[in-house]
Amino acid sequence: MSLITKINKLFTKKKSTQVIGISLQPSCLDFCSTTPPERLVCQRISKTDLNASLNDVADEIGGGSSCNIILSVDQYQIVQVEKPKVPDAEVNGALKFQVKDLVPYGADNMVLDYFDGPTQLSGGIAKINVVCADLTAMRKIVEQVTENGFDINVITTPEFAYAQLIPFSEAATLLVCQHAQEDLLILIIKQGRIYFQRRIRGLSQISQRSEEELTMGAIDTLSLEIQRSTDYFERQLKQAPIKGIEVIIPMKNEAFLVRKISENTNVAVNLLSMPEGFEDKREFAGTVGAARLGNVEAVA
Repeated sequence: MSLITKINKLFTKKKSTQVIGISLQPSCLDFCSTTPPERLVCQRISKTDLNASLNDVADEIGGGSSCNIILSVDQYQIVQVEKPKVPDAEVNGALKFQVKDLVPYGADNMVLDYFDGPTQLSGGIAKINVVCADLTAMRKIVEQVTENGFDINVITTPEFAYAQLIPFSEAATLLVCQHAQEDLLILIIKQGRIYFQRRIRGLSQISQRSEEELTMGAIDTLSLEIQRSTDYFERQLKQAPIKGIEVIIPMKNEAFLVRKISENTNVAVNLLSMPEGFEDKREFAGTVGAARLGNVEAVA
């Protein structure tokens, strides 16, 4: 799912065979190179200046690479609205005025994309999820990235980057993940498609908690949100029960967290397996997923 499709057309270049994932964060930049196979690199650049960080990436990787960029949670918003009853070619234009009071971006300075749910709720009202960002800010990112010698394939969000880490399956998988120090994210993925996504507020510091602290409310809160998400998926969306839960929250007590969550559910709960070559790079999971972007369909 590409958030910025129209902007990309302004900066079209010949693509390199090397693709890197770049994760934009307030106090740092993460990048991963996954191709060619002999060049597997994950690094964190702890600088707040994007141009300086990109210059460091270029020094490490070399110019001419294609990149997939993940926005940080403060750079976009997702809202759900009723789909406008206009021709498909006019949906984006109509949505700008429909969502302008729901997001902090004016209709004249907004870039957006949307994705339909693969299953609509009973009642017949078609809902869509709209991803919005500040157009001026996105243009600046595009300019800085291209000025440093990179060709942008897509600009996307953590939801779609992490979905890349779940293998295609006819059965639904619930993924609990955390990108940087942002709020936890729950995704439900089936047949390579995102059926459900939800942010869990109040647990952004979960990776810093001890085993004792985790048992003092955090695990119960997370388990409850997992149950709510599965109930919605199965009862409201009328889907078959999920077959497993995968967890990728890079932290010292990750295995303990998984074990405790498994005590509160009747399906298998596992530590998400990272792709080959990145087994010890769990803290870069979203960025690795971004570098692999293109396998999961953007529909929900």
